[in-house]
Amino acid sequence: MDKIPVHKLLWVSLFGIAFAFVETSIVVYLRALYYPEGFSFPLKVVSQEHLAVELAREAATIIILVTVGIIAGRKRWEKFGYFLAAFGIWDILYYVWLKVALNWPQTLTDWDVLFLIPVPWVGPVIAPLLLALLMTCCGVAMVVRLERGLRFQPTLLSWSLSLMATMVALYSFMYDCRETLQGKLPSSYPYELLVVSLGLYLAGFLTACSVRGYPGGRELSTGP
Repeated sequence: MDKIPVHKLLWVSLFGIAFAFVETSIVVYLRALYYPEGFSFPLKVVSQEHLAVELAREAATIIILVTVGIIAGRKRWEKFGYFLAAFGIWDILYYVWLKVALNWPQTLTDWDVLFLIPVPWVGPVIAPLLLALLMTCCGVAMVVRLERGLRFQPTLLSWSLSLMATMVALYSFMYDCRETLQGKLPSSYPYELLVVSLGLYLAGFLTACSVRGYPGGRELSTGP
């Protein structure tokens, strides 16, 4: 087998690009409302009505991306691979569209609010971009690998590495959320934690790919 689901990956990519523009358009309106002179820290107080809608929108965004993965994939890990690819492309293109619409960010080290559930996540733009790039690469690799009939089998080590990576990444974004909520400027970002998180994620992914052969136990034939 040497199949690559090009057409399906292209459709999922197109969805991510278009959905990113939808996300960007909402942020353009929010910034015009709360940051008419341009977005910057400290954060401004958002009305309770707008905050409730924004939290619900973020939850709906994740549900939509999960749904895309479920629809696109046939098997469990293939569905997850398409979800990762859609999420990564959506997140990367979100910042591309922001640059087009608002000429922001000026640099990859500009700070942004990344997520609001359960508390605000803040960090430099380069952090979510690198994580999104890794998600995209791993998602596409999973889909291609499974389409070719090769195994993707997370082990206890894979799960442990991925869990540690998630905890490290979340801590790097949320450790000073109290100061952010109090209207203070964010402190310096711990880039070393980002590097650790990326390394752990990659190690977990490669560990899950280390099982050779086809799902049914057949080894890849080298003969005719």
